Amino acid sequence: MSTTEPDALLGPADIRELAAALGVRPTKQRGQNFVIDANTVRRIVRTAGVREDDVVVEIGPGLGSLTLALLEAADQVVAVEIDDVLAGALPSTILARMPERVTRFSLVHADAMQVRELPGPEPTALVANLPYNVAVPVLLHMLDRFPTIERTLVMVQAEVADRLAARPGNKVYGVPSVKANWYADVKRAGSIGRNVFWPAPNVDSGLVSLVRHDPPKTTATKAEVFAVVDAAFAQRRKTLRAALAGWAGSPVAAETALVAAGISPQARGESLTVEEFARIAEAKA
Repeated sequence: MSTTEPDALLGPADIRELAAALGVRPTKQRGQNFVIDANTVRRIVRTAGVREDDVVVEIGPGLGSLTLALLEAADQVVAVEIDDVLAGALPSTILARMPERVTRFSLVHADAMQVRELPGPEPTALVANLPYNVAVPVLLHMLDRFPTIERTLVMVQAEVADRLAARPGNKVYGVPSVKANWYADVKRAGSIGRNVFWPAPNVDSGLVSLVRHDPPKTTATKAEVFAVVDAAFAQRRKTLRAALAGWAGSPVAAETALVAAGISPQARGESLTVEEFARIAEAKA
């Protein structure tokens, strides 16, 4: 276990001092809300089940609150930060507060959506406080690009958390729910109050756990399956026969594919599992 001193983590005063020294003002454009509570970041690490042999990738480390807590628990932490000032300052924060762990830390100064490779060993876990405005695309990109990521825990807007973890038939079940389920078993893993952030957001946050599983067994490609998903939810209130007409070429072609897949043409997208979407893609192919 780590011998890190408890005060190595950042508190509210530390966050504000760091931000002031750097001239950083959290921006809505990048969805920046910094966690200022050490108990919260330790809870996130604990809920994520981070192990001593894990290589953890963190997206959007900001001033380093969660990064330091991850370094307490993991073997290696790779942080991906798009902001020039924050990326420039983070290594110094790690060195100052956790010098014994600095060799276990790597920084990638980049847009997470553009990241194609990471330094060091393959990542085994993803833990992040994801900016609300890019949470879903970033999450899906990382799961797709880095298949060695076995466990993921992300903090996102509560509404996004609900969508990601929704099951078929739920009113918020949609594209994020289905696509996340292609990669992993998804579930809500807790709620986070607004007062642990600076600035406090005007929405609640939620934790989402994703444990990787094999994708559905299908002869269709992921791109083919996701095209069906996108078409099905582009017109939520329509039956699949109507919603998939453009994708299939006509309502009749859509009905033929649905019947071949064993799915009612009168069903709607929000009632289907990812496996059923895969069957539809396979039937058309």
